[in-house]
Amino acid sequence: MLLKLENGFNKFADIIGIITAIAIVLMIFNVSYDVVMRYFFRSGSIAMQEMEWHLFSVVILLGISYTLKEDGHVRVDLIYDKLSKKKQAMINMIGVILFILPISLLIATSSIDNALEAYVSMEQSGDPGGLLYRWIIKALIPLSFFMLIITSCGYFIKNLAVYKGLHNLEEKNLQNELKDEKRELK
Repeated sequence: MLLKLENGFNKFADIIGIITAIAIVLMIFNVSYDVVMRYFFRSGSIAMQEMEWHLFSVVILLGISYTLKEDGHVRVDLIYDKLSKKKQAMINMIGVILFILPISLLIATSSIDNALEAYVSMEQSGDPGGLLYRWIIKALIPLSFFMLIITSCGYFIKNLAVYKGLHNLEEKNLQNELKDEKRELK
């Protein structure tokens, strides 16, 4: 049951990862277009420049949740790597409860009013030719932290399963990935 629940949370985080990947590709095209227009045609668009930081915001805000699911976040590995998998799982669960959930809840709830205010006033860019509907990007702030709360629950469940010995967290390194690929090809 615990592993099925973990898989559900993982699928949710994978969808967030796909959206993030699409935003990265769009941002690359956007920046490329902007550079070509600016340096080869001496033309530029304020809206396209603003779209760069909007897409960058999407990547960062949604990427937080996917990074947590992939266990790619920054930590002090000096001590952590030398601990047993059970102790690592315990540290991860305590970190979710003490740090991720309270901070995410604080940011998510405190940013709702800002997003609502931007929506009610139909906030837009102050620059001529800038983007309209700035409330969309401001609404992504609470939404992304609510998503982080959801993926944090999945991360907690994943580590609880490791702590209970239901499965081991595999080392994610290039050699293991290459071995897995070779096995799949055979």
